[in-house]
Amino acid sequence: MATSAKKKRKRRYGLLKAVSCITLLAALVLIIHVFTGMLDQILPGRQSSSIAASQTSAGGSVSAARGVFVSPSALTSSLSAISFSGSIPGQSGSSGATPDSGTGTQPATEGDASGPLPISTSHTMTNTPIDLASLDTSPEGWGPGTDCDQQNRPRSALSYQEKYGKYNANFIVPDSNKIYLTFDEGYENGRTSDILDVLKEKNVQTVFFVTSPYVKQNPDLIQRMIDEGHTVGAHSVTHPADGLPSQTVEQQQREITELHAYVKENFNYEMHLFRFPAGIFSEQSLAIVNNCNYKSVFWSFAYLDYDTENQPEPAQALEKLKSRLHPGAIYLLHAVSSTNASILGEFIDSIQEEGYEIGMFD
Repeated sequence: MATSAKKKRKRRYGLLKAVSCITLLAALVLIIHVFTGMLDQILPGRQSSSIAASQTSAGGSVSAARGVFVSPSALTSSLSAISFSGSIPGQSGSSGATPDSGTGTQPATEGDASGPLPISTSHTMTNTPIDLASLDTSPEGWGPGTDCDQQNRPRSALSYQEKYGKYNANFIVPDSNKIYLTFDEGYENGRTSDILDVLKEKNVQTVFFVTSPYVKQNPDLIQRMIDEGHTVGAHSVTHPADGLPSQTVEQQQREITELHAYVKENFNYEMHLFRFPAGIFSEQSLAIVNNCNYKSVFWSFAYLDYDTENQPEPAQALEKLKSRLHPGAIYLLHAVSSTNASILGEFIDSIQEEGYEIGMFD
């Protein structure tokens, strides 16, 4: 009898143990399911990021051992050991940036009750990575000069285009008959809205090269540029006075990738054009920009328009801009200039009267 009772107790104990294990397993499954659902709500791009990463991996990637290709869309919190992540601008996924509190617009997410996402411009160009090891780091300043060929094109711009075009650098567009207008935005001086008004009236799109402080302090203007079809390009985070070559490779990469990530996070917009601060570059710096999947855009015309305390006289400035027209011209204008804001409409009319089309640089 005692033995039979012990067997019954042992069977009941085994049954209870099995039920407990099943219950515990079910609870774990439920917890995992709930936690996964919470992650999907908190990080709506989590699944698409994983898919994009796997698709990129499947399509082939650059060897991380080369250590020369930087993806702005895959910015990490530490750039001390940068390597190619397998993601390029134009693919979905988190930018990795955290917007500063109280600056910029809040990032929109799919299904946001505030409305649809802002216009998104995605560029899927994939620059060929360039090894930085053997490249010249000597800084070089840029100014096109006034020595021109029979088509009024600066010879130095043509020469530099031939020499550095392999780095996706652009000083002039030699095979184009169009004129390209670009504006640099280091800080806001109350002129950008007027410039945008003229461009909208004339149905002309341009490139605005912006710094990080400008973006954070003027989100409404950035959004308007995007909404009205202009291209927003990067002009660096800190605009170093001595140029990018004065910095380490990692610092130069940050000047591009951190601004790229902030604009992507806050405006759902992919930048792909870069203008060197002060026009100072090196062969290595050009390659760094290329490896960040950007094109460098210099200019074949510029003039002293950025001194707000000593603005050029409008009529003389307009005549100077007109006299330097040439096929494939890239005009550098500063948006802080009251003169530029006042003569822009007339200048656009003059360009078209001379038979040129104003193109969008891309």
